[in-house]
Amino acid sequence: MSLYDELGGAAAIDAAVDIFYRKVLADDRVSEFFDTTDMEAQHAKQKAFLTVALGGPNNYTGKDMREAHKHMNLNEGHFNAVAEDLIATLEELNVPQAKIDEVIAVVATTKNDVLNL
Repeated sequence: MSLYDELGGAAAIDAAVDIFYRKVLADDRVSEFFDTTDMEAQHAKQKAFLTVALGGPNNYTGKDMREAHKHMNLNEGHFNAVAEDLIATLEELNVPQAKIDEVIAVVATTKNDVLNL
């Protein structure tokens, strides 16, 4: 069973992304990056990305991580802030710590691309 399925599939990803972006937009460390973002489209991209990254069906049609973030001048502090917001989201949804660790391990594999290292 994939991590996507273990977490609850599409309904769980939808709930997590909605809560996650509420946290990100309230986070002064990273909220400015979304000032001009179409958040409805952003939600859809994030849901599709997390779905495939966690082993669900691949319906992701967005840019790759490096291309999507290359002009943003992100640093490790920004990456860590978003990761912390994701952890807080998963905790709020009562995801067991072992599963949170698995999700964060998957997300961590994108760090070099997101930061364009």
